[in-house]
Amino acid sequence: MEHIHASRLIVLDTETTGLSTKDGNRILEIGCVELIDRRLTGNNFHVYINPERDSEEGALRVHGLTTQFLYNKPKFADIANAFINYIQGSELIIHNAPFDVGFLNYELARLPNSQTIEANNTVFDTLADAKKRHPAQRNNLDALCKRYGVDNSNRELHGALLDAQILAEVFLAMTGGQFSLMNDNSAAEKNENVSNEIIVRTLGNRAPLTILRCTEEELQIHEARLDSIKECLWRAV
Repeated sequence: MEHIHASRLIVLDTETTGLSTKDGNRILEIGCVELIDRRLTGNNFHVYINPERDSEEGALRVHGLTTQFLYNKPKFADIANAFINYIQGSELIIHNAPFDVGFLNYELARLPNSQTIEANNTVFDTLADAKKRHPAQRNNLDALCKRYGVDNSNRELHGALLDAQILAEVFLAMTGGQFSLMNDNSAAEKNENVSNEIIVRTLGNRAPLTILRCTEEELQIHEARLDSIKECLWRAV
């Protein structure tokens, strides 16, 4: 869970009826967003699921999805093939991955010809990564949104698709600095100037980062600033 190597990443989140599969809790919502070369494609996967049981009171307060709302939704077995096909071969980006992967494997184990998530996918845990980057600090999704300037004002209740979309922004900010959530076509539609950009690969051939060239005016200002420094280390190199 410590590397990112795939060009196709799936940011994934689930909502469940409770905290533990040992108590028979089930998945009731799956939300996924697709990133290719660190850009959102809009090819999302989102489904509500009839978990065939009531949610625990604490879980219901978190996600707000009632038994009545979920009653006529498909069961996990009905959506399993579509879900597996969607994530096939991708690297999964998950916050607190052992929780979601544990529930997904629990659901898959209930099916004929059961398999595990790890059999076909690598997994990157953003919570484990955040703890390494920010030890002794809060690293839940809300805290990371605040730390990296990601807008989560619409997150009144937890929702799998919304949380996956927010996590995608946090992941890109946390692992790459500059990033773009739009594909090239979207940028063109907004008349954004992309002609002055170059693409480089860093950190062991990770996904590309966008770097902006300085304008001539900015370079002149920079040089003037260096001229004003008596012992400039940059000039001494």
